Amino acid sequence: MPAYGREVIEYRPDRPMWVQVADVLRKRIASGTYKRGYPVPAESAMQQEFEIARGTARKIIAKLRDEGLIYTVPGLGSFVGPPPDEDEAES
Repeated sequence: MPAYGREVIEYRPDRPMWVQVADVLRKRIASGTYKRGYPVPAESAMQQEFEIARGTARKIIAKLRDEGLIYTVPGLGSFVGPPPDEDEAES
């Protein structure tokens, strides 16, 4: 439930913070809040919204990338995937 523009993540000893935040981002992707090809929040934005450490934000990005939900373009950021096909880009 958002509070003051932030998603409230409560401490749960049975579920690490990074897993809970990754779940929130997965829900946003599934619901269309974050659409394909659109950027997901940068590490710094995640730090502020969820009050997490930068390393935690990096772990979340890496996990979602490993799952194929997002892709990263060096120097630009991470985007909702899957990435555009190279064939489509050449057309």
